[in-house]
Amino acid sequence: MEDYKILIIEDEKQIARFLELELKHEGYNVDISYNGKEGLKKIESADYDLVLLDIMLPDLNGIEICKRVRRFSAVPIIMLTAKDATSDKVMGLDIGADDYMTKPFAIEELLARIRVIRRNDTSNKNDKKMRICDLSMDRATHQVVRAGKVIELTKREYDLLECLLDNKGIVLTRDQLLEKVWGFDYTGDANVVDVYIRYLRSKIDDEYEVKLINTVRGVGYVIKETKNEDQSV
Repeated sequence: MEDYKILIIEDEKQIARFLELELKHEGYNVDISYNGKEGLKKIESADYDLVLLDIMLPDLNGIEICKRVRRFSAVPIIMLTAKDATSDKVMGLDIGADDYMTKPFAIEELLARIRVIRRNDTSNKNDKKMRICDLSMDRATHQVVRAGKVIELTKREYDLLECLLDNKGIVLTRDQLLEKVWGFDYTGDANVVDVYIRYLRSKIDDEYEVKLINTVRGVGYVIKETKNEDQSV
């Protein structure tokens, strides 16, 4: 696993050192930054496979780093923080983090979550580009195009569309979408799925004759080519 490179951005040196030792023991290649600005520069200049990002950092906090990174990179990010409020977790995930862990945490759980991210990356390597009708998604560049037009999506909208495309033709319930896109420990309102489906439709469906995101009443949602079908939530 030495070719799997992890950047730790953590200002508490004792915690950073502990993580470094544990990750190196597991065979990972590890780099450390102790402040936000330095960490962001490293992400901009090096090719990391994963970033462990503390929120409370000197110079530049983790929330701002995550926002900036998502403008140019899809590198997986696990946020590490002492804040355990649901609103903080939701904000971290909404701005582009892939996972969120509250300090203190068991190193075994962190290692397990890293393995999940690695499995997801591996499963996607042979399917970088996906297409349905005149819509395409390129996982490598995070670019979504429909009928030659580049569609700008937020991180959450992108993840939702990716999940639907991964399960093209398969009806997914709201609970399944919540687990796959928002995470198994999401405790907010399940109606958030309906809200983001509307956001997504407004960008990739509303101006086109062929509709892609379809509602299966009483069940959930499915992506498939459809003409003149009721799509209301």
